[in-house]
Amino acid sequence: MTQSERIELADEYLLHVYNRFPVVFERGEGVYLYDTDGRAYLDFGSGIGVMAFGYGDREFSDAVKKQVDTLLHTSNLYYTVPLADAAKAVCDVTGMDKVFFTNSGAEAIEGALKTAKKYGYLRDGHAGHEIIAMGQSFHGRTMGALSVTGNEHYREPFYPLVDGVKFAKFNDLGSAEKLINERTIAVITEPLQGEGGIHPATEEFLSGLRKLCDAHDMLLIFDEIQCGMGRTGKMFAYEHYNVTPDVITTAKALGLGLPVGAFAVTEKVAGRSLMPGDHGTTYGGNPLVLAAVCTSIRMMRERRITDHVKRTAPYLEETLDGFVKRYDFVLKRRGMGFMQGLELDASVAAGTVVAAALKN
Repeated sequence: MTQSERIELADEYLLHVYNRFPVVFERGEGVYLYDTDGRAYLDFGSGIGVMAFGYGDREFSDAVKKQVDTLLHTSNLYYTVPLADAAKAVCDVTGMDKVFFTNSGAEAIEGALKTAKKYGYLRDGHAGHEIIAMGQSFHGRTMGALSVTGNEHYREPFYPLVDGVKFAKFNDLGSAEKLINERTIAVITEPLQGEGGIHPATEEFLSGLRKLCDAHDMLLIFDEIQCGMGRTGKMFAYEHYNVTPDVITTAKALGLGLPVGAFAVTEKVAGRSLMPGDHGTTYGGNPLVLAAVCTSIRMMRERRITDHVKRTAPYLEETLDGFVKRYDFVLKRRGMGFMQGLELDASVAAGTVVAAALKN
């Protein structure tokens, strides 16, 4: 079957919610993907930040294969061998005290929002609390995650969404402070916005949010689904700012290709929020994905992934800065570590550049 035939077959049966590129990938090796015609593509997308060690890493593959042959699933009614190790590893690496495993990043956001709502319910003895989110943000496409996503294009077709969400301007502390009232229970932000255009937070902004949350007994939630797990030169982007959240979400490179996410909380939050029966999942944190989590975190530590990013990111930054100097339509570079973006003049569509890169 040719690539065109495979694409035609897929389009006949798939719900059209993605405008996929006209290529059919068959395998991956190192930093390259190969289509069904054997053509190699240098992968700059890494599965939207998932494949932190590239493709075909033997250590990771062996660990996952071993778990497949041992135990795939039991549900969360029981303990499993990888459960404690994975929980400790995530808490150690995030700096949090308790963790809940999910199937995706969007579900991690849902859990973080429920944690904040329950925290408010126990704090005040009633429901009806509000959350402050940021403009330009992206937290996912489920209804709760969409409710705190600051892009009207994504939100508009699905109203009414979850009530009680107000949007502040990213990196504008005053705009967030103006939205606080007695019902406000949490502030959610990405330390480094991804979908919104690769915008790093300022230190003043994040430290100011921390002080506001402390002053009003609110939770500070950091969404590190895309910018976490070593991508910026620290295991989590918040470590660049010396500001610790109350709740953190992670996914993507956490499972190196297996569908797993997590939200983790401090001891204070754990003792004043979700209780047995408040939250759950059938598949989340099953033995297979937890074996992947244990392996991915171990590999990142043993191979010193953050040192690698710090050592090699300057080359990427210098090269991208060269594009800014060389081409009038490339306006600026933004980012941290390996999470970088170029802002283009409106005369050149980013999709045109991507299509040309794919062709090349």
